[in-house]
Amino acid sequence: MPDLAHPSPSAAAPHVAVLLCTYNGGRFLAGQMDSFAAQSHGAWKVWASDDGSSDDTRALLARYAETWGNRLAVHDGPRRGFVANFMSLACNPEIAADYFAYADQDDVWEADKLARAVAWLETQPRSAPALYMSRTRLIGEDDADLGLSPLFTAKAPTFANAMVQNIGGGNTMVFNGAARALLMAHSRNIEIISHDWWTYMLVTGAGGTAFYDPYPGVRYRQHRRQLVGTNAGWPARLWRALLVFGGRFKRWSGVNVAGLAGFRPYLTPDNRRIFDEFCAARTGWLPKRLLSLKRSGVHRQDFVDNIGLYVAALFKRL
Repeated sequence: MPDLAHPSPSAAAPHVAVLLCTYNGGRFLAGQMDSFAAQSHGAWKVWASDDGSSDDTRALLARYAETWGNRLAVHDGPRRGFVANFMSLACNPEIAADYFAYADQDDVWEADKLARAVAWLETQPRSAPALYMSRTRLIGEDDADLGLSPLFTAKAPTFANAMVQNIGGGNTMVFNGAARALLMAHSRNIEIISHDWWTYMLVTGAGGTAFYDPYPGVRYRQHRRQLVGTNAGWPARLWRALLVFGGRFKRWSGVNVAGLAGFRPYLTPDNRRIFDEFCAARTGWLPKRLLSLKRSGVHRQDFVDNIGLYVAALFKRL
């Protein structure tokens, strides 16, 4: 395990493309931009895709461009929502780098966020997909500390987990060129629920490595509208139960399954078996659904949530 807190210096530091999506984010964007500039890993360039902001976001980006020069490039987004916006950056062939980092417009990165990610990624072969993600520190609209996000270290990040849970927020994710190649080849003309969840599934499904860092490298801003944005505690569990019995989780699973069906030939043999068993657990008669779910080995990080998977299978809400 590399020393993520004190990465070894390199004569030629790996270059990171920061993939920043914006939409009416002028209120908090400066704080995020300043946190990019404060990174201890200095080899980076921000690629911003603005999805049609009507506030001062574009003017703010223009001011930073005047100061940063070629370290900031601003593009027009596709205007089809945040997922399409992030994927437009991840799949943009004009963006070349050693590593790629998703970035939200209203967070604040700790100064060593990129350094820790790069330190781990540098231990992985560049020919194999690799994904870094981490815990977050939660902050309010006034920057007040609200605690930490859940700690997902009970089980290793795997495809069996990714099928039913995304443990790494996109705002923490940094991935290598091999992972980016998967996204470019398998993300066009399909519906995707979330860019980060899709990234986690593709990397682990293809036999790549995902690493979850328990260190909170991002200050993740919580808004009033994010009623369960922390993904923690009984309110969040109640929300997930509503998603299951309201049918939304089933719809999400269906979209993920449809997307992965085209990716099935690229899954490892064991992950192909997991995928097929999970698909079987979503249909058919009850004993078969429950048996297929058990055989699949899909799991969430929390014991109570795992019970919820069987309840979902029982009522055909998986």
